[in-house]
Amino acid sequence: MVDATSAAGWDRRRWGALALIVTAQFMVILDVAIVNVALPSIKTDLRFSQESLQWVITAYAIMFGGLLLLGGRLADLFGRRRLFLTGVALFTGSSLLSGLAWSESSLIVFRALQGLGGALLAPAALSILITTFREGRDRNIALGVYGAASGSGGSAGVLLGGVLTSSLNWSWIFFINVPVGITVIALVPRLLREGRAVVAHRHLDIAGATTSTSGLMLLVYAMTRAAEKGWATPETAGLLAASAALLAAFIAIELRSKAPLLPMRIFRLRTLATANGLAVVIGSISFSQFFLLSLYMQQVLHYSALTTGLAYVAITLTIAGGSNLAQKLVTRFGARPTLTAGLLLSAAALALYTRLPADGHYFWDIFPGFIIGGIGFALCFVPVTIAGLTGINPADSGIASGLINTTRQIGGAIGLAAVSTIAATFTNSYVRGHAGSTPLSGAALTHGFQLAFDALTALALLGALIAVTLPVRRPQPQAVGALPERQPLRAEAA
Repeated sequence: MVDATSAAGWDRRRWGALALIVTAQFMVILDVAIVNVALPSIKTDLRFSQESLQWVITAYAIMFGGLLLLGGRLADLFGRRRLFLTGVALFTGSSLLSGLAWSESSLIVFRALQGLGGALLAPAALSILITTFREGRDRNIALGVYGAASGSGGSAGVLLGGVLTSSLNWSWIFFINVPVGITVIALVPRLLREGRAVVAHRHLDIAGATTSTSGLMLLVYAMTRAAEKGWATPETAGLLAASAALLAAFIAIELRSKAPLLPMRIFRLRTLATANGLAVVIGSISFSQFFLLSLYMQQVLHYSALTTGLAYVAITLTIAGGSNLAQKLVTRFGARPTLTAGLLLSAAALALYTRLPADGHYFWDIFPGFIIGGIGFALCFVPVTIAGLTGINPADSGIASGLINTTRQIGGAIGLAAVSTIAATFTNSYVRGHAGSTPLSGAALTHGFQLAFDALTALALLGALIAVTLPVRRPQPQAVGALPERQPLRAEAA
């Protein structure tokens, strides 16, 4: 039992804990996008070949997306604060080393370590949040703030990357994480309390961890290679087949394991299952939109890295502001109507982008979509996270947090690969049908981008149809200001 004085003290500190968690999460999500605009400078300074340059992003994405599930379960078994602190320390140290990198191989290795740090940090942070705030209004407020950080992190990364690369140099996109990480580490003992699941045997499912991690990492890598080499190549087909085999083996192992990495019983919660499916859709849309618009502004409109970054101020602020509205709408009306509205607004914004001209103007052609899409994303990011964590046993909070992060990242990888292929295919088709056109001409590139946005619009509308089926669930009562629970994993202990 926790005495009333201790509970009251924790209640006063929990909003400070939220600020700490959100700061760390923003740092991780920011780093997914911040590198993109700095790639040309990195290529020149470290003498990267064109083929290996993509590994600056891929090394991070593979480790981050592939290890989120494992990170979530480790947090449940060995302590959420411990994993959070380990992740922040590793992320901060590898950020410093990335900024000091002296060769292409050193930077790729340090970026992989950053991804590992993020994979430990992110699910631990979210599981601390949901075991700190009761299900209902308080948790929705907390997840609204968390959603603002997660949702705006990608667009803020493009903005900050452009500013730092243009005004200082590319190393500062990594150095900026160091003081933030040190501050977070210093405040963890004061603001976060340890919490972990109580199990009969503190056993890590090694077979499940190996197959899930290798399968997910191979899937992210396959998506990256598909975008570069095409979907019909033997290499891509082989990678996808190997990933599918590993993930199928993982499911078979989990169904028989007495202490599974991912307890399949959690998918009996239809809200969780549907929310994770929608997270794949939302991840595909958000990652792909930022990718295509960045290329359009830089390759077609010839914006500099700084101008491209500044262009994202509108959507960054809109997502941040809209996230507060989103949590209020979820609290009052539920996740289903809020998420459906968000996907419909996202589809409307994407439909506007299908009309982007080769001689476009920011305020007439991009800005309206940024405002509509920013509100749409805010109404997607917050309710899908709330729905994905509703009804979860606190003992499973880490793995549920890892799962919702994983599905979003995998969706992003699939979406990027798909839109890259669509854009390239229709750009080449335009060139073949227009004499004198080249694959780098504004008209050809814009044609490919328009068709890619058509596909994303259709995907957003499909997501809205799925969102309509999201089950409605009333929040379960829980004591205000409760300390992190230590509940047994019933299935594992049985």
